Amino acid sequence: MNSLMLILLMILGYLIAYNTYGKFLAKRIFKIDSQRICPSVEFRDNHDFVPTNKHILFGHHFTSIAGLGPIVGPAIGIIWGWLPAVLWIFFGSIFMGAVHDFGSLVISLRSEGRSIGDIAADVISKRVRILFLLIIFFELLVLIAIFSLIVALLFIDFPIAVIPVWSQAVIAICLGYLIYKKNFSYILPSILAVIIMYITIIIGCYFPISLDRFFDYNTALIIWIVLVLILNAWLASSLPVHVLLQPRDYINSHQLIIAMGLLAIGVIISHPCIVAPVFNLNVKDAPPILPFIFVIIACGAISGFHSLVSSGTSSKQCDSEGSALFIGYGSMLMESVLSALVVVSVAAGIGLGLKESDGSIFFGKQAFFHHYYSWTAANGLSDKIGTFIQGSANMMESIGIPPFIALAIMAVFIVSFAATTLDSATRIQRYVIVELSNALNIKFLQEKNRATAFAVLSAAALAFCNGSGKGAMKLWPLFGSVNQLLAGLALLVITIYLVKRKSNIIYITMPMIFMIIMTGWSIIMKISFSFKNQNWLLLGIGISVFLLQLWMIIESIIVLILQKK
Repeated sequence: MNSLMLILLMILGYLIAYNTYGKFLAKRIFKIDSQRICPSVEFRDNHDFVPTNKHILFGHHFTSIAGLGPIVGPAIGIIWGWLPAVLWIFFGSIFMGAVHDFGSLVISLRSEGRSIGDIAADVISKRVRILFLLIIFFELLVLIAIFSLIVALLFIDFPIAVIPVWSQAVIAICLGYLIYKKNFSYILPSILAVIIMYITIIIGCYFPISLDRFFDYNTALIIWIVLVLILNAWLASSLPVHVLLQPRDYINSHQLIIAMGLLAIGVIISHPCIVAPVFNLNVKDAPPILPFIFVIIACGAISGFHSLVSSGTSSKQCDSEGSALFIGYGSMLMESVLSALVVVSVAAGIGLGLKESDGSIFFGKQAFFHHYYSWTAANGLSDKIGTFIQGSANMMESIGIPPFIALAIMAVFIVSFAATTLDSATRIQRYVIVELSNALNIKFLQEKNRATAFAVLSAAALAFCNGSGKGAMKLWPLFGSVNQLLAGLALLVITIYLVKRKSNIIYITMPMIFMIIMTGWSIIMKISFSFKNQNWLLLGIGISVFLLQLWMIIESIIVLILQKK
């Protein structure tokens, strides 16, 4: 199939879905009321609760939910064939992911901007709130530790990205100052900020900063992890949201639009044929496609982390319920477009030429099968990102962009999004710690600065528990299943919320049942793998998470039965 035709059909489908299914959900199911006062107005403190223009908030929300998820997931999941990946990305995002994100945002807007986990106390029970918040805390703990490692690794692999990425913080602070302190219109300062950012990318190409010139690899990695956790995650999550986090995300949203535009033009001009197989179900050492494709391809279709962003940061900044569809449902569809471009880059772009470190070059189907000859070959971090970068650079070359500039653009794009996810996750973890402390009456951690410190230090403890900064990798195999389980549980909370308001629940219930079954299935299989491999840590955590899931479901069923009576 021609890649250009595939992308055009998917984008057309997303536009139709937003203007039909999305608006139907907003009007008929959630009954959006633009006149209802939002938490950003009612509890405005100019720190966490800040009424924000919907276009700026769209940028923050979109870059927070995106990160590396919509890149890494499809780049792995395509190993089973391009058609299963495309079908899950397309239909999953429209009927599950966008519904999940939109619903989480709406019920948080109507619950004082509280997280989906804390809302569970009102909707189901106080016991479920604690269980839910513990699952969320575990996911964010692993995510913060892993993403600090990922950003550090990317700085080592792509030293050209160091100056642009760190310069973004200064540019973002200036942008926030002009918009919120000097009352500038956001359009002109935003354009200027993006231009300056691309100037720093060119500077980074000529002045790469590589710590491993002065230190050995492990020491350089540890230094970057510490700097990323303290200067990036801690600072961004502590400052008022409109000072650094929000304007930097807004800049990154422009960066993404530009990168996606370049890729789209590259697809139009090069329109490479898809060289990946339609189905490829007999991959060496690969887990079964069911249920794992629904776990591995997460952010491009549905991801539990999105419910934390919707109900964690975005609900505290949304200026009107009327903006919720654009921010919640629209952002998810835009992220799915990114995943579709990743699929094309990997399934077709690398067919234009896959260059190996030894100088050999592979073309066409040979390029795809050279990279995806086994599960192990395509499962490392550098391989996940490398195929996307290589395929993207190939298509950018077709429009006259020099290879080293294309590499720099994509490297900064990837590092920026990983850092954005880390920032948002740390801030959300602070909210979760405060909510959990309130539920358990732990007064010491109810203060936001102490909660932020605990969020960062606990992640650092996990990262450095083995002395290398890679301690969280022990828990990473379970992260995907826990993340998707969180999506199913968030849909469960939304379902019961709608039941109590006598709304039609079928549009939420079906994706909820699907996600809980698939994630439960994957967790059981991972428990089995852990037992066979004698990985007792993962076995214990896997069993604990599965039991917590069953407990929440049982309590929810009881609530539903009592509600019907």
